[in-house]
Amino acid sequence: MEEAPAQRNLVLILARAFAAQIATAVFLLDEEGTIIYYNAAAERLTGRPFIDGAGATIEEWMERGRPLDEEGREVPMESLPLGWTILKREPAYGVTMFRIKGEYHRFENVTFPLFAHTDDLVGAMAMVWPVEEDRR
Repeated sequence: MEEAPAQRNLVLILARAFAAQIATAVFLLDEEGTIIYYNAAAERLTGRPFIDGAGATIEEWMERGRPLDEEGREVPMESLPLGWTILKREPAYGVTMFRIKGEYHRFENVTFPLFAHTDDLVGAMAMVWPVEEDRR
């Protein structure tokens, strides 16, 4: 008999419901850094429907288009706001250049950990938007 998939934590369920209702691009990851949801605004931003990105890890996304800092240097995963949040369990903010549809664009991003209890990390949320001059 096949095992039933694990039930997601209520915090992640509520975070997904929140993300689905807002116009800002939101990415939701589990505690291991696997993408478990991104909203319609993130789909428009990346040009990828959620169904194509579901289950990917941060590292797999990075392979598609290496993130760069504002000087054009590659940013290691642990230095990205989302990587920092997953590894250090702390909120983070940064401006990062991501390749979208073959071109690099600057994005501001704020990330924060999601805890079910004080020390029970269940995931992280990233909110991303284009830097003013890259907005279209």
